[in-house]
Amino acid sequence: MNHFLDINKTAPDDLRAMIELSKSMKTARNDRPKGMKDDDQPLAGRMVALIFEKPSTRTRVSFDVGVRQMGGETMVLSGSDMQLGHGESIADTARVLSRYVDLIMIRTFEESTLLEMAEYATVPVINGLTNRTHPCQIMADIQTFEEHNGPIAGKKVVWTGDGNNVAASFVHAAGQFGFDFTFAGPEEFDPEHVFMNEARAKGVKVEVERDAAKAVQGADLVVADTWVSMHDPQSARQRRHNLLYPYQVNQALMEQANSDALFMHCLPAHREEEVTNQVMDGPQSVVFDEAENRLHAQKAIMRWCLGL
Repeated sequence: MNHFLDINKTAPDDLRAMIELSKSMKTARNDRPKGMKDDDQPLAGRMVALIFEKPSTRTRVSFDVGVRQMGGETMVLSGSDMQLGHGESIADTARVLSRYVDLIMIRTFEESTLLEMAEYATVPVINGLTNRTHPCQIMADIQTFEEHNGPIAGKKVVWTGDGNNVAASFVHAAGQFGFDFTFAGPEEFDPEHVFMNEARAKGVKVEVERDAAKAVQGADLVVADTWVSMHDPQSARQRRHNLLYPYQVNQALMEQANSDALFMHCLPAHREEEVTNQVMDGPQSVVFDEAENRLHAQKAIMRWCLGL
């Protein structure tokens, strides 16, 4: 049984196999006449539970559509439906759900919820997001980069702004896929040092640069994310904006990167805050390819989890 909990907990060969499977499934689907069902239905007769303690648009739609495209069915459960760890322990919920479904995807707040679910479930569990990491997003990002600019190994990825859960999974990916990573942001928003040191131990360059213009020099990929989350108190938002504004991705910053550098953002974007419209809608932006590839990457992840 294969859980997909984090990129750094999954073997590099398995990660690469998922990326290649995702690419091939996307090609096969795009080559098929519009409206026709996929010939390959590996999830036929299988049920997937999609648990959303934390609300979502892209994660919910992409997993739901992905399961259906592969012939399976979904059961979508919200935090209010589940009351994880309150009405019933997470361990008991995992044991019960495992009797009903073939696979569990959970998007939650605390990493401990994910880990307890995986410990007691007898079916595979996928990390759809926690406050600490977001591995499914990065699998889609790597696929997107390679579709446009070839293998990511040896390239330079620069993250600007807040070293949040998405940034953490990018650091994990640097160690597993062999690319260099530079974080550009205020010290109090650095990614976890344990993650950066783990990636460095695998032979890649992981750096911190407080000057955004210096950070993006020689970059092959520039990545940003929102400066505030839906759960941040209003009182903290203005302070975060003041601290992070020097790391806004604008056209002047992109011009410091390589001429063929790409721009990514996992969405939703707060336009004219962490990224300007000029960059978001410009020729270097691949944000909507990135969003589409969540569908394909997650299909590959589900197949890997189920050994299909």
